[in-house]
Amino acid sequence: MAAARERAWGTLIPLLQRAQAEQGYLSREALREIARKLRIPESKVYGVTTFYAQFRLTPSGRQRVMVCRGTACHVRGGARVLATVKKKLGLEEGQTSADLSYTLETVACIGACALAPCLVLNDQVHGRLTPQKAAELFDTRRP
Repeated sequence: MAAARERAWGTLIPLLQRAQAEQGYLSREALREIARKLRIPESKVYGVTTFYAQFRLTPSGRQRVMVCRGTACHVRGGARVLATVKKKLGLEEGQTSADLSYTLETVACIGACALAPCLVLNDQVHGRLTPQKAAELFDTRRP
């Protein structure tokens, strides 16, 4: 019994990752199904999901924008870049546009300090940004 329980917990995160890859987020139905399949209480599955930042419980925009708030970016004007992106997209941190075009997030560091200030747009790093350059990233983009 204990071995089966350990196997269930060992497969929980991979199942959550797979479900999120398929849906783009983890729906309540997906959490229920995973809990049922693994015979783990739904509350425990939810607890794991909310503990790890990689998991989303709401749909994400087709274009994901992550603005760096690390020290190097902060010192080099990251707050102005973030303010510009918020205004341009009409979003606050953690929000997704109603049409699911964009999701705006901030991160502690993206690991590109030499390019500060920077942001990541759909896995592509954009560095040495000014507010104007950041705004231009969204002038030509179509979700």
